[in-house]
Amino acid sequence: MPDSSSIAILVQRLNTYNKAYRAGNPLVSDAEYDNLVETLRRLDPDNPFLHQVEPEVFSNKQEIRHPVPMLSTDKAYTIAELQRFVDRVYKEAAPLEPQHITFRVTPKLDGLAGRDDGHILASRGNGWTGFDITSALDKGVEVVGQRGLGLGELVISLSYFQEHLADKFEHPRNLVVGIVSSDTVNTLALQALEDKAVRFVPYATLPQWTGNGDELVKAIETIKQDLREKVDYPMDGLVVEVVEQEIRDAMGATNHHYRWQIAVKDKGETARTRVRKILWQVGRTGKVTPVMLVEPVPLSGATIKRVTAHNAGFLKKRRIGKGAIIEIIRSGEVIPKLEAVITEAKTMDIPHTCPVCSTPLVEDNDFLICPNAQCPAQIRQAIEHWFNILGTADWYGTKTVEKLVDNGVHTLEQVYALTQQDFIRMGFGPVQSRNLHQALTISRTKPVEDWRFLAAFGIPDLGKGDSRKLLEHHPIDTITRITAGDILAINGFGAITSQSISRGIQRIRSTIEHMLALGFNLQHTPLASEMAQMDSPIKDKGIVFTGKMVHGTRQDMQNMARTMGARVQSAVSKATDYLVCGEKVGATKKAQAEKLGTKIISEQEFLDLITS
Repeated sequence: MPDSSSIAILVQRLNTYNKAYRAGNPLVSDAEYDNLVETLRRLDPDNPFLHQVEPEVFSNKQEIRHPVPMLSTDKAYTIAELQRFVDRVYKEAAPLEPQHITFRVTPKLDGLAGRDDGHILASRGNGWTGFDITSALDKGVEVVGQRGLGLGELVISLSYFQEHLADKFEHPRNLVVGIVSSDTVNTLALQALEDKAVRFVPYATLPQWTGNGDELVKAIETIKQDLREKVDYPMDGLVVEVVEQEIRDAMGATNHHYRWQIAVKDKGETARTRVRKILWQVGRTGKVTPVMLVEPVPLSGATIKRVTAHNAGFLKKRRIGKGAIIEIIRSGEVIPKLEAVITEAKTMDIPHTCPVCSTPLVEDNDFLICPNAQCPAQIRQAIEHWFNILGTADWYGTKTVEKLVDNGVHTLEQVYALTQQDFIRMGFGPVQSRNLHQALTISRTKPVEDWRFLAAFGIPDLGKGDSRKLLEHHPIDTITRITAGDILAINGFGAITSQSISRGIQRIRSTIEHMLALGFNLQHTPLASEMAQMDSPIKDKGIVFTGKMVHGTRQDMQNMARTMGARVQSAVSKATDYLVCGEKVGATKKAQAEKLGTKIISEQEFLDLITS
């Protein structure tokens, strides 16, 4: 009989991993989680954890009882396990003497499961009761097909995620959960919603394969490849189910899953390596996060040298440090991540002081925070952020900004007061000093959108999308007088975020006013009140620009379209009305536009349209 304390620890780990997964921040891979579940099944087959749907909770949302339970799925990782499922179906269906036993296979989407009855979109919850997440549709989640098609999955277009978000989010599901659970969405998620890349996909709309049991087992790999090519969503396997209702009724369900259905999952390619060092990085907001530097190892065609470690709590819980041997995995199209810890580190080296400024760190749940606003790393990243987002000045890369900070330049006010001689005194060469000084002048005189100017200050919870939204209601020259109540009154901003943005603006009020006084050449965002009265041929039209433009840059064209009320998008979707093509256009966007029936026009045709 296994030790009860070890079982309790295993259940606690499973609960922790499940909670993190449901919150959009998975700590382990699906395969490792499933292995732990099977371990618990061997040790304690009657454990209550095994006989329930792993719960998900969305606070401050109304609970909804499902008319039919939304259960989990049993899993098969090998052909042998799939064969056992098929054999069980035939055995239990035999007394019914069915004329046919048909298996249906559909893609298993890796998102957030839900049920849409046409009025309410509800999450799965604990299988019997879920939560009303209809607000996700109000935020811009697109429904594929039509409302009311029942069970489905909230997901993001895989091609869109890989092109725009793969370096910002570890997994597409993280973004989706954030949209559902947050009062307001961050800039990246907002853009994805505007581009109609986040969707509720009813299972009934997915491509499918049907056949008998023998055909299924023999062709499962071909079926998997064929279905993967037909959907542009993250997949973590296939769903195999019996079609005939009488057989479903006879097989029934456990408290955890329907016995007539199984998920066929792929463990993905894995590799083992040793942790050489934990690198601690200080972010712009003071978060101190770890990165595992590992011995280089080939994985799915790439050489892996760095693996994300999330936060200090992640390292503590997994006992990861120098010398630890870990297994990493790349499953499907997802970027490599930790699969398992093979050998724990003998010692843990979690910093107690900031690795840059030596200020004592503050613990915030699993995170470490450097509270020193004058920390050189935070200052450097804030200045870098300014130039990266503003986008109108060259030469201010990481090394240059580091040198400025090392020479006591810690604010934007100080940066823009520098002369050519100041740069020379800091050790820059004569030519570079001239270029750096000229770049500051160019950044002030070259036209730039006011929302980009505002977003460049790095105010918490105020990225590019929300900056544009804010300036649609309040002009840039009044922004330092805005209150939390003013922000909350704008659709899409929540109470917590409004307070955060208001505090952030007031904290750097003098800097914003100083930079405005320098006379930046700002292109002002049209006010919503003005837009409502505008008569424009492209008002509310979704437009994507691609290729090299002749009559100005692509950004010029985008700005022009926005000022005329268009919804400028970065990827072609069902919500795109026009694909505007310049020179040297790639085939991908045009093929997608042709597939969706989007109107394709040239740059000149676009100009003719807006001047008609």
